[in-house]
Amino acid sequence: MSTSENKKLVQEAFAAWARGDGNAVFNLLADDVRWTVIGSTPVSRTYLSKREFFDGAVKPLSEKISGAIQPTVREVYADGDSVIVQWDGRATGKNGTLYNQTYCWVMRLQGGKVREGTAYLDTELISQLWK
Repeated sequence: MSTSENKKLVQEAFAAWARGDGNAVFNLLADDVRWTVIGSTPVSRTYLSKREFFDGAVKPLSEKISGAIQPTVREVYADGDSVIVQWDGRATGKNGTLYNQTYCWVMRLQGGKVREGTAYLDTELISQLWK
């Protein structure tokens, strides 16, 4: 796919998420995606599949917040197979912590699917949800 097609695919998925489709971005991940969450939080590590990422990061984080994370995209950059999304996520932790997170996701797409990704974020904010 072209740079513009990859960028549009990611933009459309985030727009769908913002409208309430919580699976839109997750559905972009290849089944054998290699996804890294940086840092030393309870969910930080490299996951070697979509299922592993869901079970090890998405589900545990979802269990710590009330409702869903509300995404707001700041910018999407693309060059060939690489797409970078800078976005904000807003939610409230079940423990009362305000989860006002800023993310930068660096992804490599192939055939319309994310094959690799790295999530850069405020790791201390995630850790606060576990307290």
